[in-house]
Amino acid sequence: MVPQPDDAPHTMAPAQPAAPGVIDPPGEPIVSAEPTSTGEPAVSAEPTSTGEPVSDLSTHRPASSSEPSPDEEPAPRHAAADDPAAQDPARTAAGIRPRRAVPRGFGRIPIHNVWPVLENGVYPAKATEGETIEVGANIFREGHDLLGATIVLTGPDGSQTRAQMAQAEPLGLDIWKGEVTVGAPGDYRFRIEAYDDRWGSWQHNALIKLDVGQDVALVCLEGRELLAEAKTGAQEAGDGVAEWLLAEASWLLDPAAPVDQLRAVATREDIGEFMVNFCPRRLLTSTREFPVVVHRRRAQFSAWYEFFPRSIGAVRHEDGSWTSGTLASSEPMLDHIASMGFDVAYIPPVNPIGRAFRKGANNALEAGPNDPGSPWAIGSPEGGHDAVNPALGTIEDFDHFVAHARELGLEVALDFALQASPDHPWVTSHPQWFTTRADGTIAYAENPPKKYQDIYPLNFDNDPAGIYAEALRLLEFWIDHGVTIFRVDNPHTKPVDFWAWLTARLHESHPDVLLQAEAFTRPEMMHALATVGFHLSYTYFTWRNTKQELGDYLWELSHDSIAFFRPNFFTNTPDINPSFTHSGNPAAFAIRTVLAATMSPAWGVYSGFELFEHDVLRPGGEEYLDSEKYEFRPRDFDAQPNLNDLMGRLNQVRHEHPALQQLRHTQVLATDHDKLFAFSKREGDDRIVVVVSLDPDFTAEGTVEIDFGALGLPAGTPLEAHDELTGADFTWGQRNYVRLWPAQPAHILTVTPVEAAQPR
Repeated sequence: MVPQPDDAPHTMAPAQPAAPGVIDPPGEPIVSAEPTSTGEPAVSAEPTSTGEPVSDLSTHRPASSSEPSPDEEPAPRHAAADDPAAQDPARTAAGIRPRRAVPRGFGRIPIHNVWPVLENGVYPAKATEGETIEVGANIFREGHDLLGATIVLTGPDGSQTRAQMAQAEPLGLDIWKGEVTVGAPGDYRFRIEAYDDRWGSWQHNALIKLDVGQDVALVCLEGRELLAEAKTGAQEAGDGVAEWLLAEASWLLDPAAPVDQLRAVATREDIGEFMVNFCPRRLLTSTREFPVVVHRRRAQFSAWYEFFPRSIGAVRHEDGSWTSGTLASSEPMLDHIASMGFDVAYIPPVNPIGRAFRKGANNALEAGPNDPGSPWAIGSPEGGHDAVNPALGTIEDFDHFVAHARELGLEVALDFALQASPDHPWVTSHPQWFTTRADGTIAYAENPPKKYQDIYPLNFDNDPAGIYAEALRLLEFWIDHGVTIFRVDNPHTKPVDFWAWLTARLHESHPDVLLQAEAFTRPEMMHALATVGFHLSYTYFTWRNTKQELGDYLWELSHDSIAFFRPNFFTNTPDINPSFTHSGNPAAFAIRTVLAATMSPAWGVYSGFELFEHDVLRPGGEEYLDSEKYEFRPRDFDAQPNLNDLMGRLNQVRHEHPALQQLRHTQVLATDHDKLFAFSKREGDDRIVVVVSLDPDFTAEGTVEIDFGALGLPAGTPLEAHDELTGADFTWGQRNYVRLWPAQPAHILTVTPVEAAQPR
């Protein structure tokens, strides 16, 4: 809980993708980090003497249909499939071989720097069901002839979808991009095929020569030969319309015909499409296949609300003692959360809490008789990670709580914290799971000079087989009780290869179960956890406050890390009382709420934020005074003022607008005021522009410049802008005046071309 700063059809055999990040369990073959000459990890038949799993980020085998032979060339990320069809048959038949071995992928047409590819294809890129993803590469060839490229997406059932790629600006960099839409959740794979674009080359040369009357007869003859090949292809495919139109085009391509007629044949879009689809592709070169895992939509789009069940319905008595809130008494809170449009109810651990070294109020070293302790100090004589704290109720109460949430359309996210209190049954039954110090005592958690005597961290290098199996068993236990999302506490303090193993096992047996990483730590670790299998992650949002900080971070998340890292923007957490709201100014809370709910497809709030709770334990710190981690905090959630209506409206707008449910078409917009932050999002024809004042105290006014390209519109398109928060309508163009103030600190604008706008 403690925050830390790429002339024959392609014949590649279909790959059988391995589960992402699989490592062998203890006592089975070692996966070695040392690559073989094939460029893939070596697998030794001998287990380690300790039975430990050995792995790191480079040790997991990419999806492949067969083992490569030891004398194969290395297969870099840009590598083409080792496919005879990818080489020129004439050169092969003639016995022509290069003097030096050619790496796979630098085939007849080089395909280089394929994306999205994670760790050379060891781990899958991520998408959610129905999502359109971008695939790209650098593709080039010798000379001046043109090339074409296609994305081939293979679904879990083996069905294939093809999408054409196009060269992107700047053209001199040979960047090719395309988009393909995935279907239902499952394990997909894609490859890129490049080929000699004979029609494109003919078209380019023909238009130049026709204009000057050069080689007209030859131009027509060459064009008719290509059209004949395509006509045969259309006939074989059973496309009678294409067959007829291609024959007509061939008849029209008569050297005696007017130049305008010949040019018309060369530039007809329908003929161009038929040529792409039916003209045999020569010099076909294919990359190997790369994995993409498709998750259900809630892996990307969701709204979370966090609360402590023990505080809901808790009663303090005159003598200072408390009656704890229970799972049963907190069920009305689920109704409250659902009424505001949230999707996920996140609760801390519900397990028994240890008494040894229990922390008191405000993290005091000694607890009083009425202090409930931290829910993350798991384990007592009443049980461990598979037990319910008797103060909260029974496992049957938990089942009813989950069932009620499901009736409301909510999912319960349960905290999963792999650590133990000194009272945990593990301490006596599995002492080898902990670290024993020189004096014989078990090491507790420390971040010197801070000490956490109430928590024993696990040592994953002692009996990994036991710890791995127990972690999986615990997840299975709670899954059997209806939990479909786990918020994983401090995963960055456990080995990455453990998470690779665990997430792979869950993906095999429970592909719908989601894991969110609570890892406020270094970027490399956060990215590694996302790469090996975490579906969502907490982020640096709470520390990004200025226009520059927010813009840079939004760009990073929507471009640089979009293939693997899915953010969840929490406004606050029990550990983080954000500095932006320390003033207690309601406008500051509203600003951060709007930013979180619109910048990220997933966002969340910890209870009390809507009531403007802001007191800090120490000046300049981030700890809440009277932190709910250590005591009961019953609240009146309808007390005025509050942000309930704003949160409800934001969640409604998010569900109504697909643009806010993804990050792929996000653009930070230019403003001329340091306190005005603006960005746009687009999904199909749904376009949103968000403008937020970052000043909770004073008016901010200036201009916002629209990026029409980012909105998929021609420059200068007149726009109707409808504010989803106030209902106001505006007409917008390239530069637009905006004035925001504390009582109205944001615009969430649905923008529509004027001619397409519907009356409201």
